Amino acid sequence: MSKKIFSKFDREIMKEALLEAKKSFYKDEVPVGAVLVHNQKMIARSHNQMEELQDPSAHAEVLALRAGAAILGDWRLLKTTLYTTLEPCLMCAGALFLARVERVVWGAPDLRHGAHGSYINVFKSKHPTHTLQIEGGLLKEASATLMREFFNIQRKRDETVIRRPL
Repeated sequence: MSKKIFSKFDREIMKEALLEAKKSFYKDEVPVGAVLVHNQKMIARSHNQMEELQDPSAHAEVLALRAGAAILGDWRLLKTTLYTTLEPCLMCAGALFLARVERVVWGAPDLRHGAHGSYINVFKSKHPTHTLQIEGGLLKEASATLMREFFNIQRKRDETVIRRPL
């Protein structure tokens, strides 16, 4: 397996996505961040807000796509790259195809929901209307560490609630 080569620009933008993920972390949301780039300029960024908005579709990626579409004035997000700290799920993968995103760069794998091979790979089949380039593993450890810290805190909270006397 060949080692992926990411550019300095890719790394800088993924660091911005990690900052977004930290916003989720501090809001008690699963820490995922996303940044949308058009013509080498950041145009939208977001983080998971499912709990805050009580919306199962409020994933960082979907929210960044919505914001990018509003900024560009078009749902077709041509010539864009989405950076996300976690491998996209099936819902986000569908949104990425439908939005015509050109490239996706993700950080840590999502073993339970990842749609780029960790759970299922919807990107391996040739899509009838759109070609999307996708690469994973950029700043993988930083993204994975943030997720582990979040879920360790959640487990400790759950244990405290279970052990509390009635």
